Order: sequence, then structure tokens, then C-alpha cells
Amino acid sequence: MPSLLSTDAAAGRCEDGGSRRVPRQEGDPVTEQITALRRDLETAGYTVDALRELWGDSADAALHRGRRLPALRRLEASAPSPLATLARLFVLGYPSTKEDLDRALPSLGALGAEQLGLVGIEGDAVAPALDLRPYSFVDAFGAGHWWIASDLGEIATDGPLRLDHVLGVGGASLTLARLQLPTRARRVLDLGTGSGIQALHASRGADEVVATDISARALELTRFNAALNETLVVTRLGSLFDPVRGERYDRVVSNPPFVITPRGADVPDYEYRDGGLVGDGIVEAVVRGVSDVLVEGGIAQLLGNWEYRADEDGLDRVRGWAEASGLDAWVIERERQDPSLYAETWIRDGGTLPGTPAFDALHEAWLADFDARGVTAVGFGYLLLRRPVGGVVTLRRFERVADALGDEPGGLGRHLQAALDGHDWQVERDDVALLSARLVVAPDVTEQRHHWPGDADPAAMDLRQGGGFMRTVLLDTALAAFVGACDGELAVGQIIAAIASLLEADESELRAELLPRIRSLLDDAMLLPD
Repeated sequence: MPSLLSTDAAAGRCEDGGSRRVPRQEGDPVTEQITALRRDLETAGYTVDALRELWGDSADAALHRGRRLPALRRLEASAPSPLATLARLFVLGYPSTKEDLDRALPSLGALGAEQLGLVGIEGDAVAPALDLRPYSFVDAFGAGHWWIASDLGEIATDGPLRLDHVLGVGGASLTLARLQLPTRARRVLDLGTGSGIQALHASRGADEVVATDISARALELTRFNAALNETLVVTRLGSLFDPVRGERYDRVVSNPPFVITPRGADVPDYEYRDGGLVGDGIVEAVVRGVSDVLVEGGIAQLLGNWEYRADEDGLDRVRGWAEASGLDAWVIERERQDPSLYAETWIRDGGTLPGTPAFDALHEAWLADFDARGVTAVGFGYLLLRRPVGGVVTLRRFERVADALGDEPGGLGRHLQAALDGHDWQVERDDVALLSARLVVAPDVTEQRHHWPGDADPAAMDLRQGGGFMRTVLLDTALAAFVGACDGELAVGQIIAAIASLLEADESELRAELLPRIRSLLDDAMLLPD
């Protein structure tokens, strides 16, 4: 593949080991070509919404299931246009003609696209060399739109993926992007960047972004995507933390190659998903090592898999890694899979189809590998790690929240930040200070009461969180009364005293009962400091 963007044109390393931006020279042909490509994509209206309108919701949904024929049929029935040519070539992965591509990219031209490594040309026939598609999103900083280049998927190549395949924007990368904290950071490290999507998202709230990967091909695509979307990203080649030894970052984001894959000569080892270590070793290595590159108070966010074994709970494994690292830790397991289903999922992900001898051989290798370690299930979830200020650990949460995704744009990242703020606020205050504080109910929290028909008093009450992880907290009379009075007017102690009087309860006993529950509601951002 021709070079998309030379390393020297994108980033370099200072003599003292720090990173710097190497300015491109005016008139650099690569810069001119990328500028021309950007102009052509904008002129063609090459956006997510335009593509959906072009082939319709049904075909769009089919594409998300890996089926491109409905979209192709709609394109063939529509009038020729630059948008249709780009969609056919770079999204669906079907060939086009040099004449059509020249019309679709009038500034860059088909030859320019070939020089950038986007297509291959033979005579008048043009074949896609890369997937290049629009990507739109809404995060805490507002709405955004990019174009992301990656390797062609198996529906376009009609076969297993190459081992150095560079993945585009998938489900896991979308999840991590939504989890990124909305607060600004000076320096951010994207560990295992792939095509650079996390680095691009991080750049919206960072002064500097450094992206690392063991794959030179991945870094090449990251540099291309950063340039195409007018974003500054410094790239470093190497494994795990080796490329940034001795450096410190305010934030680390990582969608590491966390897939638990058997090690063996007959098992494909895909760079984008397989970390090269036994079992869940890659996630363990990140958890244990990330403290060395974080400033005090610095936060790492990553996705991961962890093994459940016959003699060990999966979350307890992660807890052990976190305790060894000395980091604050908040780990949320959102899913757990049977080993056989897990193996089937990732074998298909590599492009090997069920019902074939190759699939059965890989399935056997996977199950034998799990059996060798006594693996009974595989957990998947999110990890938030923080290097505690002063070395004092205050946060250790390991919980299971099924389907913890949320649906508010940028909401998960905002919720995580609000929950961290609430936790830190309440930890810094002893019970005396908390009793003198004033609290308010978070705007997304509602109370729900359940009545038996004809009864005046509720049979059950709960608080419901509309955003974040949409938690539900059961209420009794005292806690319901307390939350209902949290409007910032009265201090915590005053509200408890009034409730004790109303319920004819012992005030000190009620205080001892309610304060831990109040702290928990602050940890979950259901109550907020006024």
C-alpha cells in the first residue's frame, strides 16, 4: 500500500525524549492531496445522514448486520452521483470506474486517490484499497463529523481478515468514545490507537494527544485520519508503555487488543484484537502498568475482558490487579459470556464462517485453551483507574451493571465525571461536615411510588436515574423523605432532625442509618452538592 502520510511529515521526537509536532511545509504534495480529498468529500456531501437517505433505513440497518446487497440495489436504482460513487467504492467495497471516481473527486482525481493508497487502478477499473466512510457523533463538546479510513472488512474482501488488519469504528470503539470524560486534559495518551478514533475524540478536550500502537500500518492510518480531519496527533510505534517510558499523562484511553485468544501456530493472531499474551494478560498488564505514565490525579479509561475460573471470580481477578497497582479503581462489568459463545463470536469476527472445517478447528483450539485454565466464563466491561493524589486510595468499586450503555449523547462520560466528583466531595468530608452541607437531587432523578389498588400508602418506592447507568435505588420512608427535602434549602443534619421528629425516631440512630446511604447516592451522582 502506498504511504498515506509519511512519519516525518506527521510527528517526531525531541532530543530529550519528548514529543513535538513537525510542521509540514507549504506545498507538500501529501498535504495538498489530503486537502483536495477533504474538499471533494465536503462537496459531495459525504455524510452519515446523506448515505442513510441515499439507500434508506432498511438497507442501512442491513449494513450494520454485515449485509451490503440491499444498499447496492438501492444505489443501482438511483441516479448516478458523486455521493453514490463514493458510497459504492468506500463503504460497500464494490469497484467503480476511473471516470466516475474523477467526477466524484474532481480536485484529487482517481490518480491522486491511488497515490494516497485509497484505491488501486488497472486500466479504467478502480478497486477500493481502503474503507473510507463518514462518522458523526455528539459528545460533551457538541456535534462533530469526521471521515475515517481503515482496512476493508470481510464483507468487502469476501474472506478472512489479514493479520495486520486495522479496524474502523466498531462497537467497542464507539463505547469507549462515549465513556471518555468531558473535562479538559493537558496531555492524553491513546494506547493501542488502531485507526485513531479514540485519539481524535480525545483531541477535542486535550492540548496534546500521543497515540501508540505495535502496528506501523495502524499508525499510518491514524496519521492519515488526523490529517484528513485537521487534527494534531503525535504517533509512536511500540508495545504497551514502551514508547512513552518516563513520560506522564493526565489521561490515558485504551481499547487494547483484549480478546482472549489461544496461543498457537494454527490460530490467527490479529494485531487489532489479540494482545499476544495468555488469557486476559494484556488487560492485566495495562492495569498494573498504567500508574507509571499517569500524573497524580491522572485517569485511565479502558475496555477489557477478564476470565472467570473455577476457583476465581472474574471481578476478583481485576480487583487483585488494581490493588497491586495502587490505583483508585471503578470497574463495571456489563456482560458475561459462556466460553463457547465467546469463541464463536471472535472466530466469526476474523472472517472464518461456521460450518467449515477451519471454524471447527479454531473452536476446538479455543475451548481447549479455556479448559487448560479452568475458564468458566468471560466478563466484558469498563475500567476507570486513577493515580490517587498523595497515594491514598479512596475509590474501589467493582460492580455488575447489565447492558450499561446509556443512550444520552456523551452522557456516560458526563455521568462518570459527576460520580467521581460526588465521590471525591463526600470522601473529603467527615460526618460532621456532611451534616452541615446542603444537597440537591440530580435533574435526571425521579421518584416512583407503587400502590396496591385502593391503598393510600405506597407499597414500594424507588429512585430512578434517567441518565448514566440508569440505576434504581429502593427507598424506605426515611430515605424517601430525606431525598424529597434535598432542594438546597436545609442542611443534611437539619433534614434528618426533622424526619426523626416526624417519625418519632431516635435522631442519632437515624443519622447513623442515613449517612452511609446518602454517601452512596453522592457516589452515584443521584444527589449533588449544592
